[in-house]
Formats: sequence, structure tokens, C-alpha cells
Amino acid sequence: MTHSLSVLSDALESIVNVLAGIIGLYSLYVASKPKDKDHPYGHGKAEFISAAFEGSLIITAGLIILYESIITFFEPTTLHDLDNGIWVLLSTAILNMAAGLGAKAIGKKNKSLALSSSGQHLLIDSYTTFAVTIGIGLVIYTGYKSIDAIIAIVMGVWIIYNGYKIIRKSLAGIMDEADLALLEEVITEINKDRNKHWIDLHNLRVIKYGALMHIDCHLTVPWYFNVNEAHAVVDEFTRIIKNKFGDSVEFFVHTDGCMPFSCPICTIENCAERKSIFEKKLNWNVENVLSDNKHQLA
Repeated sequence: MTHSLSVLSDALESIVNVLAGIIGLYSLYVASKPKDKDHPYGHGKAEFISAAFEGSLIITAGLIILYESIITFFEPTTLHDLDNGIWVLLSTAILNMAAGLGAKAIGKKNKSLALSSSGQHLLIDSYTTFAVTIGIGLVIYTGYKSIDAIIAIVMGVWIIYNGYKIIRKSLAGIMDEADLALLEEVITEINKDRNKHWIDLHNLRVIKYGALMHIDCHLTVPWYFNVNEAHAVVDEFTRIIKNKFGDSVEFFVHTDGCMPFSCPICTIENCAERKSIFEKKLNWNVENVLSDNKHQLA
């Protein structure tokens, strides 16, 4: 209707977001499937693959926009009916913003990368649409048609950058990159209700696939505990984490017996097997729980 490249670019981005949303919807369906013999860790990584594909679509749209914008900058086209175009753009921007905020809120609540990515796409789409609206207003006010192409070029670069960020995040999930923020949450919860029989914690790993969170670690308990007593300590450990993060948490906890060098950091009182006096309670943090060795005071 307007022959505006910036409007056409914004429309192309919206179409890509719709396609990405459909892919994201299917990935949520796959990720929600329960574990089976072929997928013992569940299907949660489908969300990462979906996000990578969505990011690729967005980058492709950005490259097309950038290419067409550069050509149009040197060979301007005649613009038409810009007044009506502004109202169409404003309506689109408001709808996209509402949908984007809703999707991001639900994605954050459920820790869903697919929903969060789709919500982010819609928000970015609304921001660029508002920018295009302002640009069209400037074209009407000033009469400089080259503003249209300049806005489209800026949009193309912006879209490519956001597509890259989405791909980067999805690849981090596929490669099991450590989620330090989630790890910090887990450690905070453990420290909050720390049991005296959890003498030491090390080699802690936290991975999240879709709704499933997987935790494995080495938990040091008194060496003289029998199997049932050690199991009860592990049950208390897992219960505290599940109270915070829900039942969709899978644990692999390896128990270690304490060693004489554990005594200075052990808070058990009146221990008949103590080899040295208690000196200091070791606060667990992201740096020391990742270690593959039992902790001891220097």
C-alpha cells in the first residue's frame, strides 16, 4: 500500500516471527513428552533446536532486509498513502507488544526457552514497528524519502544481531553450557537449610532440559553411616531442592565418606570419630562446589 521498504521490512520480520512461533509451539509439544527408552533424559533439548532454527530465520530476514535497503537507498522508490500506513503500523506494534510480554512472562515462570524466545521476538518486532512508525512520520514531515531506506538498514542490522543472540543462547543449551544463575539458585537453597551431616559438597552439576532439571553431585557424609543412614541424608538433600524447584528434578547423588582432613570443616558436635577440632564452616558457592575434589582448609 505504501511502497515503503521499512514497512515491508517490518512485515517480513513479523511473518518470520509467526513461522518461528509455529516452530516454537511444536518444540514445546515435543519437549513436554515424558522420558522413554530412546530419550532417557527427556525431550527438553527440542526447545534449544527450535530456538536455533528461529534465530536462523530471523538472521535470514535481516540479511534480506539489509540487501533490499542498500539497493533502495541508491535507487529510491515513490512512497504512497503513508498516513494510513502509520495507523496499520501502530496497531501491529501494540498487538505484538501485548503478545510478547505475555509469552515472556509465561516463559519465565515455566523456564521455557521456546516461549521466552518467541516473546522476545514479538517484543523486538513491536520496538522496530514503533521505530518504523516514527520514521514514516519523519518522511511525511520532512519529505526526505531516503529516511525510509536508512531506517530499513538499521532494522536489518538490529534484526541480525538479535537473531545471533538467540542462536548463541540455543547453542549454549545444546552444548550443556553451565547456567551459572540457576546453579547459584540451587546453592543458595542448599545453604539456607544446610544439614550438619552434609559435611562437604563438590562436583555439583546442574543442567536443565525443558521442564526437567538434572542435578548430580558428590555429597560427603560421615564415613561411619550405614547405607540406610546415608540414604536418609541424601533424601533430605533432594527434598529441600524439590521444595524450591518442584518435582521435575532428577538427581544423581554420589555419597563419599568423610576423611580426617574433613574434620576442621565438619559441624557435627560430639563426634566420637573426630580427628581434629572444628575450625571453620565452609560456605558453598559457585567457585568451590564445581571442584572435583573434597574440600579442606589450607
